[in-house]
Amino acid sequence: MARKVTLFTGQWADLALEELAQKASDFGYDGLELACWGDHFEVDKALEDDAYCQSRWDILKKYGLECFAISNHLVGQAVCDNIDARHEAILPAHVWGDGDPEGVRQRAAEEMKNTARAAAKLGVKVVNGFTGSSIWHLLYSFPPVAPEQIDAGYQDFADRWNPILDVFDEVGVRFGLEVHPTEIGFDIASAERALDALDGREAFGFNYDPSHLGYQGVDYVGFIRRFGDRIYHVHMKDAYWSDVPKEAGVFGGHINFGDSRRYWDFRSLGRGNTNFEEIIRALNEVGYDGPLSVEWEDSGMDREHGAKEACEFVKSVDFEPSTVAFDAAFSEE
Repeated sequence: MARKVTLFTGQWADLALEELAQKASDFGYDGLELACWGDHFEVDKALEDDAYCQSRWDILKKYGLECFAISNHLVGQAVCDNIDARHEAILPAHVWGDGDPEGVRQRAAEEMKNTARAAAKLGVKVVNGFTGSSIWHLLYSFPPVAPEQIDAGYQDFADRWNPILDVFDEVGVRFGLEVHPTEIGFDIASAERALDALDGREAFGFNYDPSHLGYQGVDYVGFIRRFGDRIYHVHMKDAYWSDVPKEAGVFGGHINFGDSRRYWDFRSLGRGNTNFEEIIRALNEVGYDGPLSVEWEDSGMDREHGAKEACEFVKSVDFEPSTVAFDAAFSEE
C-alpha cells in the first residue's frame, strides 16, 4: 500500500479544524498534519483538558482522517533567534510576554517541551518545526565572520535544544527540523553540523522538504540519502526557479512571493522544478514509509484548487519499492 497523503494545516489556520477536515476529506486526503496555531491543535488545552485530544480525534475520524504528526514551527523559531518585533506577530501571547528577548527564548523553549508532551497525549510520535538561529544574520560572511562566531552559534543551539530534546526522549516523541533558510540547518552542510552539535542524539532529525533546498542549489535528493535514518517526516512541496537571470536572485531582493521578478517561488505540486520521481525513489531506498504531507503554497493559484490537485499529484507520483529484482524470473536456481 502506498504512503498516506496528509495535508499540513499551517496555511489553513484561518479555518476551523472541522471545516478544514471536511474539505481535506473531499479533496482526497488521508489525514492532517496539525499545526499548533489557529484552533487546529492548542498545546495548552491538550495538557490542561483530558478530553481535548479526544475532541481532535473525533473531528478527524468523523471525516475519515488520520494524524501522524503535529507541527510547532512558529514557537520553535523563537528558541534560538535574535528576537525582534517580527516575532510578536507569530508567537502566542504567553510566549511573547513582555518581549524581552531572552525571556521570549526561554518561554519558547518551555512551550516546545510542552509540545512534545502534548504530542504524546495525542498519540503521535513526531513534532515538526523550526529551531531558529542566532547566526543566520552572519550568512554572507561580510564583514568577515570569525569561525568562533559560527562555533558559538551551534553551541547556543545545542545548549538551548538539548534540554528540550530531553523531554522529547522522556515522552517517546521525536523532533523533525524543517531544514530551511533562517534555521540552524538550512542545507546539507549546516544540517550535518546541527546533528554534530547534538552529538547525533536520535530525538533530533528532519522534516524533509525539498522546496527549501532546490532553489539554493542544494542536492535535495542527496539530502535523503545522506540523512535517511533521520528523516522522521516528509513535506511534499514544490518550488520553481528560473533558468535565466532575474531582477531578484536567490536572496529575493526584498520582493514579496508571487512577484514575477523573483528568481524562485513556491508552486503547487507538479508545477515547479522539483523532481519528485527521484525523491520517491530515494525515500524508497532509505526505507521511509511515513506520510507524505502536502504543504501547499502558491501565490498565483486558488488554494482549494491547488490542494486538491496536489493530493492527486502525490498519489500519482508515489509508489512502493519492489520486493523482488525485476529480472529474478530469469535467474538460475
